[in-house]
Amino acid sequence: MTTIRQDDLINSVADALQFISYYHPQDFIQALHKAYEKEANPAARDAMAQILINSRMCAEGHRPICQDTGIVTVKLKVGMNVRWDAEMSVTDMVNEGVRRAYQFSDNVLRASILEDPDGARRNTGDNTPAVIHYEIVPGDTVEVYVAAKGGGSEAKSKFAMLNPSDSVVEWVLEMVPKMGAGWCPPGMLGIGVGGTAEKAMLLAKESLLDPIDIQELQERGTSNRAEELRLELYDKVNRLGIGAQGLGGLTTVLDVKVRDYPTHAANKAVAIIPNCAATRHTHFTLDGSGPARQVPPKLEDWPQVAREAGGNTRRVNLDTVTREDVLSWQPGETLLLNGKMLTGRDAAHKKMVDILAGGESLPVDLAGRFIYYVGPVDPVREEVVGPAGPTTATRMDKFTRTMLEETGLLGMIGKAERGPTAIEAIRDNRAVYLMAVGGAAYLVAQAIKDAKVVAFPELGMEAIYEFQVEDMPVTVAVDSQGESVHNTGPLIWKEKIAAGEVAVK
Repeated sequence: MTTIRQDDLINSVADALQFISYYHPQDFIQALHKAYEKEANPAARDAMAQILINSRMCAEGHRPICQDTGIVTVKLKVGMNVRWDAEMSVTDMVNEGVRRAYQFSDNVLRASILEDPDGARRNTGDNTPAVIHYEIVPGDTVEVYVAAKGGGSEAKSKFAMLNPSDSVVEWVLEMVPKMGAGWCPPGMLGIGVGGTAEKAMLLAKESLLDPIDIQELQERGTSNRAEELRLELYDKVNRLGIGAQGLGGLTTVLDVKVRDYPTHAANKAVAIIPNCAATRHTHFTLDGSGPARQVPPKLEDWPQVAREAGGNTRRVNLDTVTREDVLSWQPGETLLLNGKMLTGRDAAHKKMVDILAGGESLPVDLAGRFIYYVGPVDPVREEVVGPAGPTTATRMDKFTRTMLEETGLLGMIGKAERGPTAIEAIRDNRAVYLMAVGGAAYLVAQAIKDAKVVAFPELGMEAIYEFQVEDMPVTVAVDSQGESVHNTGPLIWKEKIAAGEVAVK
């Protein structure tokens, strides 16, 4: 009989969450570096370089890999011979660990969890509660798996109840392009097949805790249908040409994980859950000897990567840029932004649109300005702002025409593609959409030299800030004519791959 003490679980959960906030799993870094070395598309290669550089900076500085520090998911395998020396429930212990991790003063993590999700959507302030799963197993230990899942990648999850004769491969290949780039590829796809609806989703989520080992599977060969699906989907998804950040390229997924479970004769439940470029997970075991401590990796395990300055890079002064200047910007062109920009995402856009609908003036003047879709992490020590990477831009699509036509907004900066309605509004108003790399939040934050809240402070991380930036790297994703690199890039690279001009292996 093993006794697990209350503080041992609390402290172990807190330590694990701090650890994964700034240390990528080493298998991910190695796989991403291999993909970077073989990438033929300069834009995708630069995006992967930014992610790798950001990862090393976070490991050195102990600051979050991404501004979205995730919703915490915990799975506990509790041995049947375990007893607890505790006054709190196990669920409360886990949530106390989450609370301490996210409020740790040396590395404050962003609180993103909202209660009353279809009502007031109030931030709980400490990122609790976690999503917790339990399994009771033989033994005298408690095995704990901890993950922090970003909202952008979680939003791209897909589920279907297929007919028994339907092809899982065909369905996945239909869904992945519809997922767009908001899940920040290259990453992993977790796929669950079988069971019931909720079991398939759980299988997909749990599979993302497994290590990246697709090359090992390629070498040794398959032994079951799940492994056959892994190899077939890994090859065919990468042949879609979606590439890093959806810019087109050779690597869309670093691995595909498949777990299956027996199912009803009338059903074939299938779920896809992607893991983004900020993949964060670890596990530990409590055996009664005290709290578990994560072992830091060696910094020399990170590759030394430098961004390659392209010939089509230009500096832009946001304080003097005009609509006529924007007309000359080309899709895929790299810009280095300087000057002042505003920020705002879902909640701020909703408030602004409501204010405009009421015939009132906005608290900030957007005419001729650029707005960055971001909810930054709180700063610590000498920082002016914490990690501040972009959020998924499509969530702002429904606000775009109103914002452009009623405020004089000139441009927007975000993550991944824009939908048809936003692209039409951009074209009609001769505006522009710029893309920053998702998964490089700490790197992006180094370009921010000053930050202050200028409107809606009650929204917390979703308030409107004014940032002063120096050489913040972005890509022209939708130009003033409505041409989108997220439409053209993947098509070009899919054709190159199909023609044999480049190899995905």
